[in-house]
Amino acid sequence: MAAEPNDNRGGCRACPWECGKDRALGEKGVCRAAARPRVARASLHTWEEPCISGSRGSGTVFFSHCNLSCVFCQNYKISQEGFGREVTVGELADIFLNLQAQGAHNINLVSPTHYPEPVREALLGARARGLRVPVIYNTNAYEKAETLGGLEGLIDVYLPDLKYFSDEYARRYSRAEGYFARASQAILEMLRQVGVPRFDGDGLIQRGLLIRHLVLPGLLDDSKEVLRWIAQTLPRDVYVSLMGQYTPVYQASRYSELARHLTEEEYDEAIDFFFSLGLENGFAQDLDSGDSAYIPEFDLKGVAPEQKNR
Repeated sequence: MAAEPNDNRGGCRACPWECGKDRALGEKGVCRAAARPRVARASLHTWEEPCISGSRGSGTVFFSHCNLSCVFCQNYKISQEGFGREVTVGELADIFLNLQAQGAHNINLVSPTHYPEPVREALLGARARGLRVPVIYNTNAYEKAETLGGLEGLIDVYLPDLKYFSDEYARRYSRAEGYFARASQAILEMLRQVGVPRFDGDGLIQRGLLIRHLVLPGLLDDSKEVLRWIAQTLPRDVYVSLMGQYTPVYQASRYSELARHLTEEEYDEAIDFFFSLGLENGFAQDLDSGDSAYIPEFDLKGVAPEQKNR
């Protein structure tokens, strides 16, 4: 039987930090989130991988707060500053159904790690009311495999961003202890649940694991270790989205190595290394995507009360 996701009773231990804070009583842990989920935007998004965005867009639900503190976070307004609106489980289910009604190819849960039980309840409620599109779990990968086990059967596609191989980099840039050990175990649990990607006749992903990795400037050797682990550990038909969209925002300017964009030479070398490992399936980006213009506008679109499904 799958484990139940953490519901904060007796203190929150949903993610690797295991803060033990009683969020229902207003105590705040590393993620700084309350017990009730906070959402900053819910809309059709066309800037994801082609198999996710499709022709009509991915139904992205951007959750506020985060259990990492990435100094280069493009979504820092919501992840670090906490912008958003608290919603009930019922309202969250309404948001999912509204996105489906708008034509979303899928429901894309962006940074849901710290809200496992409300997400679970909302998905169950939405499915009972007719939610039928695939559900994507879009995460920084700093997850507990046990918590993910409690979501088994509710998630169709796992989309982890495997950020680092080196613990030194994980601590320096995201203040995350033991990042790779926890993220790699979480990814193996994701693979166990959903397997390798399966697509419909239009090329849209319906189920499976798709791993993202953002290539950071000056950290090419670490990116190679991430790719090497994928090639040596996971099935060869797994898909990897090798992202070149890094933009020096938020606190990145405090770190000289991160205070610039990725060069074409760095990105090309990462892609060449991907193929040298025998990996074949995946996605690359145009380096022009490394522009702040591609950062979503967090304005509570789709989250305000009047947006509720009725």
